[in-house]
Amino acid sequence: MMHKKVRKAVIPVAGLGTRLLPVTKSVPKELLPIVDVPAIQVIVEECIKSGIEEVILVTSRGKGQIEDHFDFSYELEGILEERGKTQELEVVRNIGRMVRTISVRQKKPLGLGHAILCAKDVVGDEPFLVLLPDDIISAEPTASRQMLDVYEKYGEGVVSVMEVPREEVSRYGIMDGEQWGEGLWRVRMLVEKPAQDLAPSNLAVIGRYVLPSIIFKYLEDVRSDQSGEIQLTDALARLSRERALIGASFHGVRHDIGDRLGLITANVSFALERPELRDGVLEFLKKTCTSLT
Repeated sequence: MMHKKVRKAVIPVAGLGTRLLPVTKSVPKELLPIVDVPAIQVIVEECIKSGIEEVILVTSRGKGQIEDHFDFSYELEGILEERGKTQELEVVRNIGRMVRTISVRQKKPLGLGHAILCAKDVVGDEPFLVLLPDDIISAEPTASRQMLDVYEKYGEGVVSVMEVPREEVSRYGIMDGEQWGEGLWRVRMLVEKPAQDLAPSNLAVIGRYVLPSIIFKYLEDVRSDQSGEIQLTDALARLSRERALIGASFHGVRHDIGDRLGLITANVSFALERPELRDGVLEFLKKTCTSLT
């Protein structure tokens, strides 16, 4: 059965990054480096590797630097060209050529569901991918491509899931449902950040989703929670009841770079994947571990 091709990706980048203060007071958390590449570029490169043609950035006030990063920088390019720095010049130019990006503004911080709803007019009546930039996932094929493969096979909405320790369930949206294949579940219920003793499982929803366009209608109908936010989890729960929603595990290593420790582990992990850095990083880690024992 043929399904509409997923051509567009929505990346919400309007968050304040309060877990990483003070650096995020002046620098958007999405521009913090993973070695020497801004985190948001790592996410956009995942989109490209997954076959996405258009990226929609949901921004907010103070996030203009993110849009600028994916634009052409004629002054910088001119300086690099004058100085004969051809390799650096090509790196800078390739960023501007990456993919078509469109920005829409979330004018009030009304939650993840509202951020995705802001992209409704640009996405239109077609399925789309959502990537949360706090979740950097090292995987081959990409985590997004793995989710898209599930969508293309079954034609239903897909959320990526992973097992987390029971003591950490209160940090995530947690799913309940039946397993009907290796790494696949039929989602029956979603609970946002449950208490440990009330969590239906330890399967947490991680920041990769493939969603049908009907999700916009569901988001418009969602009532704001006690903090005034529109939660994506509520719309996903309705999707699981009225249509279908698949939970799919991914093969890869996930880092929560909205957290200090996650940002550090992501940098170490990605540095070890770089041939020119691997030996030096390993030597440093060995010396450090030896001195601590």
